[in-house]
Order: sequence, then structure tokens, then C-alpha cells
Amino acid sequence: MIKTMMAAAILLSAGAQVFASSDSAWNALYAKANGTCIGQSGLNTPEASAPVVFDDSVGKVAILLKGETGRSKAKTSVNLICLYDKKTGKASIEEYRWLGK
Repeated sequence: MIKTMMAAAILLSAGAQVFASSDSAWNALYAKANGTCIGQSGLNTPEASAPVVFDDSVGKVAILLKGETGRSKAKTSVNLICLYDKKTGKASIEEYRWLGK
């Protein structure tokens, strides 16, 4: 009886293991999200924040971008938020403004 209970406990604990992604997998995701967001932003020399990774139920990575659009004297500073979809590899970008500014 004790051996059976111990075997069941071992099997249950083995099934409950959590597997973490490697650092290289996270870095590859960040590089892909940054590249996609920066590429779609249309900004001249954009600056990007560190990625904000939402849990798997949301499946998104958010990146804040800032930079300038336009050429020479007609440049405009903008702040953008990019939501990168981890499953599809597509990004959605919108301009944002801080409250009160």
C-alpha cells in the first residue's frame, strides 16, 4: 500500500512539472518583437523600451517606441505603443499621449 501511494505521488509530481523557456528563446522573441515593431513604426531612429511580456492567456508583447517622423524641418516627435502577437508574429501600432500633456 505504501509503495503504491509513493508511486502515485511520484507520478503526480512528475506530471506537474513546469518547463521554463531558455534565455535564448526569450531573447529571440524580444528580437523578433522589437524588429517587427520598429520596422512597422516608420520612425526615424526610434528608441524602444524593454519588452513587456503578458501571460500566455493574452499572448502579447508590448513595446513603447519614441522617435520622429518626417524629414528635415518637418519632423514630428511621437510616442507609439506596439502590441506584438506571439502566435501570429503580427504587430499593431498606435500613437499614445501621456495624460495631461
